[in-house]
Amino acid sequence: MEYYLQVFISGLVVGSIYSLVALGFVIIYKATKVVNFAQGELLMLGAYVCFSLTVEYGLPFPAAFLLTLCFSLVLGLTVERLALRPLIGQPIISVVMVTIGLSSVLKSVVQFVWGTQIRVFPQVLPVVPITIGGLPVAPVYIVAFALSLALFVAFSAFFKYSRTGIAMRATAYDQAAAASMGISIKRIFAMSWCIAAVVSAIGGVILGNINGINSQLGYLGLKVFPAVILGGLDSMLGAALGGLIIGILENVCDGLAKDILGLDGFRDVAAFVVLVIVLMIKPHGLFGTHEIERV
Repeated sequence: MEYYLQVFISGLVVGSIYSLVALGFVIIYKATKVVNFAQGELLMLGAYVCFSLTVEYGLPFPAAFLLTLCFSLVLGLTVERLALRPLIGQPIISVVMVTIGLSSVLKSVVQFVWGTQIRVFPQVLPVVPITIGGLPVAPVYIVAFALSLALFVAFSAFFKYSRTGIAMRATAYDQAAAASMGISIKRIFAMSWCIAAVVSAIGGVILGNINGINSQLGYLGLKVFPAVILGGLDSMLGAALGGLIIGILENVCDGLAKDILGLDGFRDVAAFVVLVIVLMIKPHGLFGTHEIERV
């Protein structure tokens, strides 16, 4: 039982990081109706930049973390301005293909600059585990979960109460109506990409402090995609819960498969099995909006 509780806690922490990355997917989709397949590479690049500032340039981790967020902000703005803005009004498939190409470009940049070997962040938090309910939990796990929860609450409040957040929701609902009310659609698009890049970078730094980083970290975007679909592409609550569900299921199912069946690698299958079952019952995800069109 203690083993499965440890697996559950590990899944909860990984799921909270999945929720952050899923939040980036949802933010862009809510504002632009575009699925960003470069989300994982934004996470990977943010993690490498923070690692480089900390290890290669010797900056204190808090300073490196803040500079990484600034870098991600500029990166999101640059990508939107140079690659996405010229495609406003074009078919969605064109924009999606650009995000797929962007993911390949960012991955190539990371491999060219930092190589493919695994890099490990310097120890930032104490290594002595904290006992919770009789179970030892690493401090980095506690900080990762708390930070993910705080960011989700902050962004939920931002979208619900701030003028900019309300403008982004209005743009997602009806771009023409939002523009007629004086909302700058281009500004909202740029802001959504900036927020998504920053959120992904935070997730990458957290994950790097837990497992280290390498050039395969970008594939996390594809692993998180089932969580996004499970929760609903246009739901922030769905992104949070979908990430937690997938993270827990991956770890628990993998532990059960190893313990009972002696199978390895079931972690990557479990998420898609659950996704297929849920979509058969709720095609728009657990919290996705079912749009009704009248003709």
